[in-house]
Amino acid sequence: MLTAPPYASPHAAGYSCTVLEFVYPWAFLGLPLPLLVWWLFPPYRQRVSALRVPFFETLVRAAGSEARAGAVVIRRRVAQMSVAILVWTLLVAGLAKPEWVGEPIVRTEAARDIMLSIDLSGSMDYRDFPGDQGNKVSRFKAVQRVVGRFVDQRQSDRIGLIVFGSKAYLQLPFTRDLQTARALVDLMEVGMAGPKTALGDSIGLSIRSFESSEVENRLLILLTDGNDTASKMTPINAAEIATLNGVEIHTIGIGNPDATGEDRVDFEVLQAIADRTGGQFYKAEDESSLDEVYRRIDSVAAADVRTQSWRPRESLVHWPAGVATILALLGYAWLLIGARRRGARV
Repeated sequence: MLTAPPYASPHAAGYSCTVLEFVYPWAFLGLPLPLLVWWLFPPYRQRVSALRVPFFETLVRAAGSEARAGAVVIRRRVAQMSVAILVWTLLVAGLAKPEWVGEPIVRTEAARDIMLSIDLSGSMDYRDFPGDQGNKVSRFKAVQRVVGRFVDQRQSDRIGLIVFGSKAYLQLPFTRDLQTARALVDLMEVGMAGPKTALGDSIGLSIRSFESSEVENRLLILLTDGNDTASKMTPINAAEIATLNGVEIHTIGIGNPDATGEDRVDFEVLQAIADRTGGQFYKAEDESSLDEVYRRIDSVAAADVRTQSWRPRESLVHWPAGVATILALLGYAWLLIGARRRGARV
């Protein structure tokens, strides 16, 4: 029997070709069954005189022979026996349930769900953030480029996107469509969610989004350049609820802690959020360090990539069963035609 493990990868199986497999190979043990029946129940023998002649006994003795009892056994033609053997073999092959096993198909399952929550308040438009070339760029432009590169590398993760300002909005539910995720990152604009900073509400919305997640590794990366000024739920309370729901929060602060009012980034709150949920707090002072922060988060919260591999199967039972049926009908028709011809001669 040619077979391969149905859930083995091509590397594990040692090859990646299509094979023929019999699900019930023990059915071939029935091939000699007709011979066994013939041996246990031999054909009926009818004893008749082969030739009726006068003085039979005298002729036999004159020939120096001895009269013996004979029998008539209907002999099958070679063609008839060949068809019968072929039909039986095909029926047994059908009972063995042949299947055509195709090329292995490998599917990578999401190792973790990552929600990116990005501050789009008005202060993100300040051009005080050192870029890759050493020139000053807006905080938003630096974040947009870094987040875009981060999204492109999420081959084994599901990604989601939340933007927040005066309110928090779910921009993209969890998906493995990285092209769509990257397109939405490129379309983000400062102020599209309002001028203020609803930090706590963005965490709450993330928790709600994770309710549909089936993976154990749930990760929220929260980036802001200010302090909470518009949330209905405080960031600390939201972090406590996130802990109960198994959400790990990594926080990133990119603003100026020495500023006043709404422009001041609250590093202490961001640190507390990360501590309560088992995550880490990071400060990014330029685009390069921000890029490094995302790489560190990716390595710290790394998860094993899970893959599923299976080989598609196509049942071939109908082929031997169909051919056996056609041969049996043709054989029967052949016998009927032969019987009619013999009757016509008589």
